[in-house]
Amino acid sequence: MSLRSVLRCLPVLLLAGFTPALAQGPPDPNALIAAQRAAMGKLSFMDGVWRGPSWIATASGERRTGTQTERVGPFLDGAVKLIEGRGYGKGDSVMFNAFGIVSFDPSQNKHSFRSYAMGRAGDFSFVPSDTGFVWEIPAGPMTIRYTATIRNGKWREIGERIPPGGDPVQFFQMNLVRVSDTSWPAGGAIRPR
Repeated sequence: MSLRSVLRCLPVLLLAGFTPALAQGPPDPNALIAAQRAAMGKLSFMDGVWRGPSWIATASGERRTGTQTERVGPFLDGAVKLIEGRGYGKGDSVMFNAFGIVSFDPSQNKHSFRSYAMGRAGDFSFVPSDTGFVWEIPAGPMTIRYTATIRNGKWREIGERIPPGGDPVQFFQMNLVRVSDTSWPAGGAIRPR
């Protein structure tokens, strides 16, 4: 068969290869959203307004204490979860402010965490459990790991630096108490009229 004959048949061959995929059509959005809602519903224990003491160790080893707040709520009718964290220092000054989005990808059967904090943003591994979660940030040769336990209206979270082949070194801790429910972020949506 000449090259010219192969080139003439190529569109037909390519179309034949894609026909089964085209016949299936796109995934059903209702099924995808239902899977997302089911996965995110298991994290409803996070929802609400939280407040409590926190500390962080600076690079020099100094420990700074403050008050940490978190507000957490479902969005897109429960398909994603939004989190805002604020760390307050002396005189109620905001020392830290972060925003996160927890989502679930049904095609990969896993959660992810999109975080915005301190001028940085990234997508990170997020592994939920019945009583909390773990999320990790690759930081060069190190890993930064946050482990949260949430139960009975209390949220304890620690942050650790994990060097390659070394033991974890804790640099952060917060011990929060659930203060109230919140309608954030879905509350107050703009109505059509």
